[in-house]
Amino acid sequence: MEFQYLQLHIEHKVATVTIHRPDKGNALAPDVLLEIENMFKNLGHRQDVNVIVLTGGERYFSAGFDLNEIRKLEKVSNEAYTALFHRAYRAILFAEQPVICAVGGAAIAGGFDLTMMCDIRYASTRAKFGQREIVLSLTPIMDPLWRIIGLGRAKEVALTGRIYDAAEAERMGYVSKVFAEGELLSSVAQIAKDMAGYDRAALAETKRLSNVVLNQDLDTSMRTQEWLFRTYIGSEDNHQRIDALQAQLAAARKK
Repeated sequence: MEFQYLQLHIEHKVATVTIHRPDKGNALAPDVLLEIENMFKNLGHRQDVNVIVLTGGERYFSAGFDLNEIRKLEKVSNEAYTALFHRAYRAILFAEQPVICAVGGAAIAGGFDLTMMCDIRYASTRAKFGQREIVLSLTPIMDPLWRIIGLGRAKEVALTGRIYDAAEAERMGYVSKVFAEGELLSSVAQIAKDMAGYDRAALAETKRLSNVVLNQDLDTSMRTQEWLFRTYIGSEDNHQRIDALQAQLAAARKK
């Protein structure tokens, strides 16, 4: 399908998806959500993509729900719109590849929810984060938020509707690192490129593992991890990467 509100660039096995609706602050109208759902479903099947980066560019991320669209809804006829939101969320959350979020501006309400669905979050100093649903008499998404920052902090974010700057988001563990304004995309591109050079199956299995073990008791999760490790150690890919790493270290010692 053709995309009006998303831009796609693939290089070095990294797919960069940029939300592009700058006149509306990348607000999430139904057409935008539908494109997000389809984009991530399509990318999940691509063997030439090992890592996905979701961004709104250096200036924006997403201001959240398109309030003009929500204002048209009635309680008795909101099912299709609500389902569309959650299909878009799930397409990101359960994409086969790891998804990195690069937040260059405001990520509010629905925009914040998009960042929550990603596996890793990076931000620029101009980024803002806020789960503002409570302000609009809406209930927010608590899961996977509590898994990322803990239940107590997740309650604060959800119940106060407060907006956090990038530094505070980093301190609470929601953002992994903050980059200077104008350096976000290039920095994240390098991180994604390095990740994409790893074994695609191992990346995908590690992402799945991180979701599975949260719902297991400790003994079961240790057995799951042991079994998964056994399926990779000693493989031809494992041997090749060991040989390459040893050659690289040997060359570095000679310098």
